[in-house]
Amino acid sequence: MRIDLHSHSDVSDGTRPPAEVVRRARAAGLDVLALTDHDTVAGWDAARAALPEGLTLVPGVELSCRHEDRSLHLLGYLFDPDEPALAGELARIREHRVNRARTMVDRLRALGAGVTWERVRELAGGEAVGRPHVARAMVEAGVVGTLDEAFTGTWIGHGGRAHVGPYPLDPVRAIRLVREAGGTCVLAHPRARRGYAVGDEAIGELAAAGLGGIEVDHPEQGPDDRARLRDLAAGLGLFTTGSSDDHGAQTGDRLGCETTSDEDYAALLASVPGASEPLTRS
Repeated sequence: MRIDLHSHSDVSDGTRPPAEVVRRARAAGLDVLALTDHDTVAGWDAARAALPEGLTLVPGVELSCRHEDRSLHLLGYLFDPDEPALAGELARIREHRVNRARTMVDRLRALGAGVTWERVRELAGGEAVGRPHVARAMVEAGVVGTLDEAFTGTWIGHGGRAHVGPYPLDPVRAIRLVREAGGTCVLAHPRARRGYAVGDEAIGELAAAGLGGIEVDHPEQGPDDRARLRDLAAGLGLFTTGSSDDHGAQTGDRLGCETTSDEDYAALLASVPGASEPLTRS
């Protein structure tokens, strides 16, 4: 099977509607796709309704956490979205995302950047406003030439003049919330280019707290990091995943560019403490 366990739609910071994401996944030859929008499950129903024959949908979310005052992301899978504690935390994260983005826009404007909150909201479309939408507005306004330039210490990168810190959800607590809601967690892109490089000791602490796996094969993680993470996962008894982290046109429509093995997918399913099942077309 061809399995991609990390993708985004336009209900967060992707550019394609959920229905189009699942159709494109099948057209790309995928058998299994996880929809993991940032801090929201708002795309699940539309993806389920449009699920093409031959594609299995793994409902998920990418949780925004804070570790050592830096962003750390966890992929949660197959949990009950109506479980009150997790649902409440997701709502608080989304509220903070809006406030964070608005404060960054205010700081950019104070610096003379011609970015408006109205345009950032238009770019976001859905409820999960984030830094990528601010960055896209910055490129449109000619403040920076590229998205990567926006995410530097000069602008909205960590320590930047317009940066605002992430929501303070502790990743250990996040793992517990997802597990109590019947799901399982994978550490997303711990050595990705833009992200905070999560150290081996911190990953060990997350494993002890119930982390199921580590996202190893990711477009923004090089061969050395992948080898190190694979060895670390084996030593901690964690499975590994491979995923495109596709955001539609923003990332070049790369669904299926990295995939998860059948064995690791089976390990992920075995790590789910609840009774949730991936979704197929009925």
